[in-house]
Amino acid sequence: MSRVLIVEARFYPHISDALLEGAVKALEEAGVKYERIAVPGALEIPGVIKLAANHYDGFIALGCVIRGETYHFEIVANESSRGIMDLTVRESLAVGNGILTVEDEEQALVRVHGAGGGKGGDAARACLALM
Repeated sequence: MSRVLIVEARFYPHISDALLEGAVKALEEAGVKYERIAVPGALEIPGVIKLAANHYDGFIALGCVIRGETYHFEIVANESSRGIMDLTVRESLAVGNGILTVEDEEQALVRVHGAGGGKGGDAARACLALM
């Protein structure tokens, strides 16, 4: 049976909770076992996936990066995405990327509460399709 690790950035807990709910629903509907680990922010996600690469069949990255007043948004958004893409290609890992990069909280909430579990569900289904 397949095992998936959900790596969840908790910087915005209420958004993370909604992303997690969508991902879990999609995994349970597919009958896939999963575990989850929480990390402080999106930049930590690729490193945790790399450390766990030999123990799971797939990974779901969940988090949210909201634009602020500094350049930090670009760094976190770009580097977390690049890290996940590098792992996907270089390590041949099945990773569903559910890290939101949005202008404000309102945009994030629209994306997490969409049909099919929102972006959390989408990331889970992407992971499953790659496994």
